[in-house]
Amino acid sequence: MRSLCLRCHRPESACYCSQLPPRLDTRTRVVFLQHPRERRVAIGTARMAHLALANSEIHQGVDFTGHPRLEELAKDPDSVAVLFPGEDAISVEAARARPPKTLIVVDGTWPQAKKVVSRNPVLAGLPRIGFVPRRPSNYRIRAEPADHCVSTIEAVVEILGLLEGQPEKFDTMLRAFEYMVDTQLGRQATRTSPNRRRIHFGPWRPPFELRSLAQAFENLVVFYGEANAHPTGADIPAELVHVVASRPASGERFEAIIAPERPLARSTTLHVELSEEVLRAGETRAAALARFEQFLRPDDELAVWTTFALDLLWEGGVARRPARNVRLATARALEGKAGGVEHAMELLSGPDVPRWAPGRAGTRIRALESVLRVLVERGQASEPMKRVKQRTGTEG
Repeated sequence: MRSLCLRCHRPESACYCSQLPPRLDTRTRVVFLQHPRERRVAIGTARMAHLALANSEIHQGVDFTGHPRLEELAKDPDSVAVLFPGEDAISVEAARARPPKTLIVVDGTWPQAKKVVSRNPVLAGLPRIGFVPRRPSNYRIRAEPADHCVSTIEAVVEILGLLEGQPEKFDTMLRAFEYMVDTQLGRQATRTSPNRRRIHFGPWRPPFELRSLAQAFENLVVFYGEANAHPTGADIPAELVHVVASRPASGERFEAIIAPERPLARSTTLHVELSEEVLRAGETRAAALARFEQFLRPDDELAVWTTFALDLLWEGGVARRPARNVRLATARALEGKAGGVEHAMELLSGPDVPRWAPGRAGTRIRALESVLRVLVERGQASEPMKRVKQRTGTEG
């Protein structure tokens, strides 16, 4: 019988405890609800996240009806949120305005997690937080159902970094995760026993993120928006003031300069690179968004670099539709951080798309379309591209 670590419950030869950071303090209490089957999965990550967070707890089960801890949390729904996607989920930006004191994280495969949520009305009555990850998952030892899916520990690292404003602090939790992934892959690659499952390498295919962009290209609309956004704490909601979009497959384009309805933030004209006179002469928000709705076709999907403007678009009344995170796909193509969209265009040697709109939005929609075209081309490739060496500020 193999000797197990009493802390991480992994075989001592695969123990990751030495890679865990000192337990991190957080303002947010994290409550893990783990599906019982996930508890028996050796490569699960909820326990790893729990061991890294001082202000956390973990409970196993499917039906938590009558569970004293959940009943207690449900008494104060304004201070609790569930990390789970859905049409009614609020954005991270909205959650940051009123951050939850307690965050419930459901751990399991996607079907298991959905079952836990559906079985427990107490969870259905709590607000949900959804987000688009800033980087692709490194969970190379487990298949995820979609390109935006990440492991439990990656999701927790992402959401706590956004809610508490210290992403580098929580990134230290991933050291143990990466160690576990690398260790597991090394063991799988050297297995020779006939009764063990072995890795079989088939023909090379482009990463899923790139293939899916290529497959959806005809229906993709590249979208970028600028906002009149006041500093955190000003209690003035952000609003869209410049919206641009293009349909690369057909060359169709859309632009709207929207007159601000709220006080203009001092930095708005500087950031959007449009004068106050130009902004105030813009059309009404209702008229602009109605035109954008007419521009979109029923099967269109939006391709974005970040989700801030996308959230403002939904809040403005535009019907929600699928959206693709081009930044995530770019990070996969670069095998590293994507950075800003203009820098990504340079790294990928993207095609020279003509600039057709004014302001910073004109610069960024041009770069975004260029990056998308490169990713689509790579998604259709029959052999791997030469790896791009990312430049740093120390290089000449």
